[in-house]
Amino acid sequence: MHIVACPDSFKGSLTSPEAASAIRRGFKRAHSRFQVTEKPLADGGEGTVEVLVRGASGSIEEWEVTGPLWEKVRARLGILPGGTCVLELAQAAGLSLVPEGKRNPRFTTTYGVGELLRFAFERGFRRVVLGVGGSATCDGGMGALAALGVRFLDEEGRELLGIGENLLKISRIDTRDMIRPQKDTELLIASDVTNPLYGPQGAAFVYAPQKGADPEDVRLLDEGLRHFARLIERHLGVLVDDLPGGGAAGGIVAGLFAFFGARIVSGIRLVAEMVGLEEAIAGADLVVSGEGKVDRQTFFGKVVSGVLELCQKHQKPLLILTGKIDWEEIPELPKEIVGIFSIVNGPMSEGEAMKEAGRLLEQVAFALGRLLQSRL
Repeated sequence: MHIVACPDSFKGSLTSPEAASAIRRGFKRAHSRFQVTEKPLADGGEGTVEVLVRGASGSIEEWEVTGPLWEKVRARLGILPGGTCVLELAQAAGLSLVPEGKRNPRFTTTYGVGELLRFAFERGFRRVVLGVGGSATCDGGMGALAALGVRFLDEEGRELLGIGENLLKISRIDTRDMIRPQKDTELLIASDVTNPLYGPQGAAFVYAPQKGADPEDVRLLDEGLRHFARLIERHLGVLVDDLPGGGAAGGIVAGLFAFFGARIVSGIRLVAEMVGLEEAIAGADLVVSGEGKVDRQTFFGKVVSGVLELCQKHQKPLLILTGKIDWEEIPELPKEIVGIFSIVNGPMSEGEAMKEAGRLLEQVAFALGRLLQSRL
């Protein structure tokens, strides 16, 4: 029996490669004749660099860049064969980089993301992939654009810092010194968010509260993003108001689309394509995926939803392993999903389960493997 192990990360406990390895160990321990192919996945958020470097036999470089609070942080980027560079916004402007007591997207910046993009542009990569999950920001990409040479000036001609609070203060945009990639460079933004830049479903109202914003912060940020959209239209002649996904990662997607013609692609579909997931699933007898929590969102734009799509295409059974299941939120399951199993096998706290996630995941895979022995 050929099994494909293609989980997402179990946030806070296991990376996706660690989860895939635990699944493989469990099934192999159950029966040595199980053939298990590991295809760890990501959707453009944290872990995307590691997954794509592993899947494409690339290499990782580490650079010092500006963090979300203007501190210096170490960011890892992936170099893949064929002239592709993979970047993660979360490495330079991620919420995990900001202590809980200092979280407020009015004052955080994507400047370090711009430094990473500048490196990629100046190195001449043919394709630059930016995963934008997990941001601490809501600056419309103002910080990143500043690092790429765009100057944002107030009414008195003073240059503004690239933070969300300053969006409303921008009076003029100067692109004369903007760093431009080579003409054949393709900038891809990996994201499965569909929210617009501003408004009730926009970056500020939907996501800023998760990043530490209070209601007044949200109102000011939304006004700032609206103002930024007007300036972009006036300066560049580009409309970003209704751009699907323009509100992802605090609006940086809209900014990079307007200034650099970035193309927005599904994060999970891009990763799946780059690691050869469809070919692996097409040749499998069973597919095993999973993530830390299964709820309604699992089946809309997340890793498991992308895996399910391929299982449906190739008519393959899918098992989902997870730490927590919210059955009341889960929609009616398609026939390809043959089971959803929690790895928590007894009374324990959430902290204990997260600490022991690797062992628990391996044990559940082992138990399922024993059940499947009769099919060999």
